[in-house]
Amino acid sequence: MADRNFLDWPFFEPRHGELARRLDAWAANSVPHAHGADVDAECRALVRALGAGGWLAHAVGGREHGGAGEAIDTRAICLIRETLARHSGLADFAFAMQGLGSGAISLAGTPEHKARYLPRVARGEAIAAFALSEPDAGSDVAAMRCAARVEGGHAVLDGEKTWISNGGIADFYVVFARTGEAAGGHPQGAPVRGAKGLSAFIVDVGTPGFEIAERIEVIAPHPLARLRFTNCRVPLAQRVGEAGEGFKVAMRTLDVFRTSVAAAALGFARRALDEALQRATTRKMFGGVLADFQLTQAKLAQMATTIDSAALLTYRAAWQRDQGRNVTREAAMAKMVATEGAQQVIDAAVQLFGGLGVTSEQPVERLYREIRALRIYEGATEVQQLIIARELLKDLSATAV
Repeated sequence: MADRNFLDWPFFEPRHGELARRLDAWAANSVPHAHGADVDAECRALVRALGAGGWLAHAVGGREHGGAGEAIDTRAICLIRETLARHSGLADFAFAMQGLGSGAISLAGTPEHKARYLPRVARGEAIAAFALSEPDAGSDVAAMRCAARVEGGHAVLDGEKTWISNGGIADFYVVFARTGEAAGGHPQGAPVRGAKGLSAFIVDVGTPGFEIAERIEVIAPHPLARLRFTNCRVPLAQRVGEAGEGFKVAMRTLDVFRTSVAAAALGFARRALDEALQRATTRKMFGGVLADFQLTQAKLAQMATTIDSAALLTYRAAWQRDQGRNVTREAAMAKMVATEGAQQVIDAAVQLFGGLGVTSEQPVERLYREIRALRIYEGATEVQQLIIARELLKDLSATAV
């Protein structure tokens, strides 16, 4: 890391700084900086390496199930994602999806679920996926159409999911479907619509009726797919949480990992600033170097300030969650500011590189492709704005009562 000063902020304990330093040294020697054509194979290899290195233990909760602690340490996963993102977007992705994909199990799974899945996730022996989005239900989870009807001791799933990270390589998927029950499992007349009446199920790869309908290619390659369920029978014992509590389980999971998206954006932005500083101080121009010009200095100053501003919001949210507090508003602020700010920082770095900045596989060119999706997934920037405003208005209403 070029700048470690933030590790001395009061949000962190000494163990967090040590974790970041050890991971940085490990990643420098263990994470490839260039990617080949077979992204699936690379992602599987990264998951195995992260598991063997002990880093995936931080992505799951419960020491008896391979976790680094009884609960997921939000500051730790944020530092891990920031550090990995500085080295490799795909390494960050591999770590993050192990956490997000198994997060519902860590938070709401039965003891049997945790014993069966979490140790393998932590060792990098099983790849996890989180299947929430649908063709017409991305940010609007309440519009979900994938349905699960109960037949005897099984839930029978029908419908599709899309934009599912790790789709095609995952060993199991936590799938959210409409069951039409109110929370607690008590049907109340007609099927419950909207955000209620959803349940979560663990679907193992190879389950009859489940297939990968399409692999999706994106500008920063990683495993991504559309899933299809046709009379897919899943034992009711595979339900995560109570019937009708799927929305609550999904939101609890996202509250943990949304802040870590901001941390990944920080990692990309810090790498862009490192590259920009190196370029500015070595690029000869008009008898000096690029950094001699005040316009360049102003740009570098703005980049550094944007990064620190986002970092303060990010680690405030992470610290607050680790204190057991609600972070819906704070996580949304962190995600919005960090991802939008990182886009600006990376764009500035590309500009400082000139024509070289848009050359394929240059570090800043890769960062330019990597950052774009972060402004969309786990809630687009516009959705974060709605969340922040909703929380502000809710607080105002509570004060007025």
